Amino acid sequence: MKLIQPSRLEWYSFLFSMPLISAIVNLILYEERLWNDFRVWLYSFPLIYLIGVVSWYSHVLYADWVERKYPELNQSRQRITGKALVLLFVMAPSLLFIFLVYHQLEILGYQLQTVHLYKGLLVGVSVNLIFETLYEADYIFKKMKESYRQKEALRELAVQTDFDSLKNQVNPHFLFNCFNTLSSLIGIDKQQAEIFLDELCKVYRYLLRNNQEGLSTVVNEIAFIESYYRLLQTRYGEAIQMHIQIDKRYNPYLLPSLSLQLLVENVVKHNQLHKDMPIVIDIFTTVGNKLVINNNIQRLRVKAPSNKVGLENIRAKYALLKQPEFQVIEDAHNFTVVLPLLWQQPVKAGIHGASVG
Repeated sequence: MKLIQPSRLEWYSFLFSMPLISAIVNLILYEERLWNDFRVWLYSFPLIYLIGVVSWYSHVLYADWVERKYPELNQSRQRITGKALVLLFVMAPSLLFIFLVYHQLEILGYQLQTVHLYKGLLVGVSVNLIFETLYEADYIFKKMKESYRQKEALRELAVQTDFDSLKNQVNPHFLFNCFNTLSSLIGIDKQQAEIFLDELCKVYRYLLRNNQEGLSTVVNEIAFIESYYRLLQTRYGEAIQMHIQIDKRYNPYLLPSLSLQLLVENVVKHNQLHKDMPIVIDIFTTVGNKLVINNNIQRLRVKAPSNKVGLENIRAKYALLKQPEFQVIEDAHNFTVVLPLLWQQPVKAGIHGASVG
């Protein structure tokens, strides 16, 4: 077996228990002489301690071999059985070696007695039973933590993959809709189309710079939606209005990227827009770390076709983030979406928001 580094628990258990074990073995060997013959402490105590070091490390090597042979949690029975054999292969030979060496060399006048062997075996079994139980419990605990970390890593990888998939739905969808708008404007007002194209370039450049991650800060999302609103104004003029009231303390909070753009896009898609009866979109924060997007309803006579990229995309992201507070509230006059704002990142760095710059 190769040399291995004992665990911290193995080191501590040896350092604290071996002096006591050495004293007990010497008590078995010399009985009352332990208390009145200083030579027992001067010669025998260090010798047994040294033998104990060899026995303990052999024990560590054997236990490591058993753990590598049966490493899984569902192999605990085989592993415990294998470790129990340490009594046969390590502990018993070590104790027998001590008594035989002391008897043959007559160390400090020792003469072997059968009762000493029984007492020594009783001490060895008791000590090994305690520490084998402790070591196995420690091993199982470590394996459970390792299994938990692996499951968490797989969950985070799955979340990241799902986020990437959802992001990939949004970017082409956003660009496709903007091109449709540009195409419509070209036939109606070429000057407005040029202004729209210029704004589109600014917005999409901003989008590419800030949507590299799945989550964005509130301040970034508001900056983006203001840019997107200028695109809408280029096309619809006073037919659409937007009012934004954000408490500054929520600026560093996080929400899924492009959530506001998707919601505003849905408002435009599913409502009639007239300058005499404008669609008014209110975006504001509330207590409880919530961002609210509310608009009045002016439904189209003919329902617009929908591929459900918008709301379902946002809902899916919040489900991945285990945030059940996402809400959609609708009545005869208003359509409201409540987005929970996240202070700490729910999963590791692959999903946090990029900064503006």
